[in-house]
Amino acid sequence: MSNTFYITTPIYYVNDVPHIGHAYTTIAADVLARYWRLRGRDVFFLTGLDEHGQKVQQAAAKAGIDPQAHCDRLAPQFEQLWNRLNISNDAFIRTTEPRHKGVVQRYLQELFNKQLIYKDTYTGWYCTFDERFWTEKDVTDGLCPDCKRPLERLSESNYFFKMGQYQERLIEHIKTHKNFIRPPSRRNEVLGFLQTQKLGDLSISRPKSRLSWGIELPFDKDYVTYVWFDALVNYVSALEYKTPQPSLDRYWPASVHLVGKDILTTHAVYWSTILMALNLPLPETIFAHGWWTVNGEKMSKSRGNVVDPNAVVDEFGEFGVDAFRYFLMREVPFGQDGDFSREALIGRVNSDLADGLGNLVSRTLTMIERFTQGRIPPPSDAAESDLDAQLTQSTGELMAFVMDHIEQLRFNRALETMWELIQRCDQYIDKTAPWTLAKKSEDNARLHAVLHRVVKALELLIPLLYPIMPQTAESMASQLGLSPQIYGRRMVLQGLVPGREIAKGKPLFPRIDHRKTQGDSHVTDSSSPTETLQPSSATTQITLEEFQKVHLKTAKVLSAERVPRSEKLIKLQVDLGGEQRQVVAGIGKKYTPEELIGRTVVLVANLKPAKLMGVESQGMVLAAGDADVLEVLILQRDVPPGTKVK
Repeated sequence: MSNTFYITTPIYYVNDVPHIGHAYTTIAADVLARYWRLRGRDVFFLTGLDEHGQKVQQAAAKAGIDPQAHCDRLAPQFEQLWNRLNISNDAFIRTTEPRHKGVVQRYLQELFNKQLIYKDTYTGWYCTFDERFWTEKDVTDGLCPDCKRPLERLSESNYFFKMGQYQERLIEHIKTHKNFIRPPSRRNEVLGFLQTQKLGDLSISRPKSRLSWGIELPFDKDYVTYVWFDALVNYVSALEYKTPQPSLDRYWPASVHLVGKDILTTHAVYWSTILMALNLPLPETIFAHGWWTVNGEKMSKSRGNVVDPNAVVDEFGEFGVDAFRYFLMREVPFGQDGDFSREALIGRVNSDLADGLGNLVSRTLTMIERFTQGRIPPPSDAAESDLDAQLTQSTGELMAFVMDHIEQLRFNRALETMWELIQRCDQYIDKTAPWTLAKKSEDNARLHAVLHRVVKALELLIPLLYPIMPQTAESMASQLGLSPQIYGRRMVLQGLVPGREIAKGKPLFPRIDHRKTQGDSHVTDSSSPTETLQPSSATTQITLEEFQKVHLKTAKVLSAERVPRSEKLIKLQVDLGGEQRQVVAGIGKKYTPEELIGRTVVLVANLKPAKLMGVESQGMVLAAGDADVLEVLILQRDVPPGTKVK
């Protein structure tokens, strides 16, 4: 295995300000870059901006400024956001940079000299938004097959790259390199496309009379190059001048190109055939992830629902960056579409971050403060109990799973597994009861062993949490006395030293009062002056009158099916005793739809309807579990649907 790791994001159009989609890809790339640096790899992480093309020219014209001035005004907004989101990119490329232009022109001339570029007259349907031509057979009702916008009929002379002659070679490469296009569903899409239709040649120029904002063709001054030829070359041009010395041989081929699913074809087909023509190796992996909707609706400026990452971070304060990073990596499997909502983010913060990770760290540090004078306790030479052995074994096993999940870009599974370790630690504390051991002097050695084992598990968790939540990991390490240091974008821990003083700080993640509206002061402290060390299941007490407001009823499941694009949501049709309802339950990781049909469950029947992934839910199924569902409450005997539960 090569010791280098080259990770790229797409270069983003500068026709508007950055949004959640840009942040999603870039955070995912950052996770991989940080992870592989921790593993000792020589990492190069590239992101940047695509500043040429018709969309940029039109956006500049609309703003009444020169295209370069438009790019110069927007570029800092991307760089500032990446800095704010703790993105550890090694370089930031802009396609208006002179040295990038030089590389593009050199490659164009090379292909022209090889007679792989020719001039021809073409008549066809043109999509301004996608900046591409479509053939007659591709078009229905005069609309672009991709973006569904109206097309215009154009006839003009252009230069074409002989892309079609590489069709069979590309098919063979995809077949023999199973990880070249991921996830598998995207690989099948591209392969199906290539195997069912003839691959045409690619128009790689635009006449200056129609589009002047671009890189001039070195062999014809009346044309500029097609924006995609310009943009795709950034992945290799950066290696010629964005590193201390030319590093194409050092880092190419790229380890992973991260792209959105809408630009998979341009990367898997256009870019691959261009590389073949230039006699350069193809990237190891092109990974196409899904899109984000917002509250079940497509994100668009016209709807006014575009998610601004800066606004999210502003609202949630100093822990907002890591909460945002966590949510994007945890909420959906990487590769599938996801739905963003403020309520879902708050839910994750409260259940996973405040009640889960934050509570474990806080109660561990509090016990060390009270029971071992605020110093890391020593391990014990005493024989391990079954509980000790189970925690030690599960910690090692789970951390190995986390590493595999990250390396396979299963970020949500990696976090699920980390939170499984958090739950195991909480259960270990509850069962060993350090507060009881502390009352007996003869149990001091046992007390120290228990607390040391929990701290050791946290020490092993921190480096794997760091790629996803760097601020949180550093704070945990500092509070536990692990003296974190950052060397060359890598976090190095000094390690556990018995007797070292801890530095307990404020809670990592305060709970958020979801009842407050956006913009309110909604952060509440999750700890109290009399913080409990008892089992973590303790909850706020409610009155009998408050409980009686909740209507619990039995419901028989009539049908069940998975919600599209979600691995955990199942849509149920239930009989509530003379009334049929639709309920969406997040139980899909524990149960298949078939297992639920005919079962009698318990439903919160007077819950206000809500939409999950765009599907309305008219109630809530009772289930046991913290971050993940462990069991649904299913009645073992026949009870008539609609029976009150009390």
